Amino acid sequence: MRVLITGANGMLGRDLQSALADRQVTALGRADLDVTDAAAVAEAVAGHDVVVNCAAYTKVDDAEAHEEQAYAVNATGTGNLAAACAATGARLVTISTDYVFDGNATEPYAEDLPRDPINAYGRTKAAGEELALAAHPDGTYVVRTAWLYGANGPNFAQTMLNLAKSKDTWSVVDDQLGQPTWTADLAEQIVRLVDSDAPAGIYHGTNSGRATWYEFARAVLEESGLDPERITPTDSSSFVRPAPRPSYSVLGHDRWAASGIAEMRPWREALAEAVRAGALIA
Repeated sequence: MRVLITGANGMLGRDLQSALADRQVTALGRADLDVTDAAAVAEAVAGHDVVVNCAAYTKVDDAEAHEEQAYAVNATGTGNLAAACAATGARLVTISTDYVFDGNATEPYAEDLPRDPINAYGRTKAAGEELALAAHPDGTYVVRTAWLYGANGPNFAQTMLNLAKSKDTWSVVDDQLGQPTWTADLAEQIVRLVDSDAPAGIYHGTNSGRATWYEFARAVLEESGLDPERITPTDSSSFVRPAPRPSYSVLGHDRWAASGIAEMRPWREALAEAVRAGALIA
């Protein structure tokens, strides 16, 4: 199996390279491949059996003022990859986000619920899903994920540990609910997906369970041997940002079971192993 990873220098891209170490992997970062260039994409995809698209415009707040640039990468770029894969018969796994939903639910979002994003980043990622599934319906896997942390890039969990070095106490919002997800776990789940006979379509790639950012932050400190009582709860009104955030980002995992693949393990179990493995530095 020959695998192309786009956006290969990010947290997930780096962990995918490790998870696919026994395959023939071409790892291209942003400087190596501009996914908005359809001709360059077609050339890069040629000769590969699977493409995992981690390339993305992920600056959520900046996207509010630069939606056209975000659309170029998240939508047009994803569509280019899907078209190139359709032309060669390669399978595409493209990474998407919980932000394609409005965050008003009270039960986990099913894979087939309508998209209803509330910010520019979510709109561009939703468009990317639609373009990819339209261009290559029988060979595209959309894997939505959320609340990522890992060893190879800035992330919330590491920020909490960095704050612990400089602050006695600090506050974290307790009114947004989601699923902390270790990129190493997600990379392994993607490998299981491409190794399976699972049907094309949408899958939710998050660790199971749920937590608020406050609960996640406390767990990070606790697993790292630090005092979680140093963190106090607050609400989102204390951290107003240009892009509104969904208040409920819990994703349902029924599609995995229907495809004969186990859902990802509980987030707290994954966090404990991430700390033991040195993915987070206290």
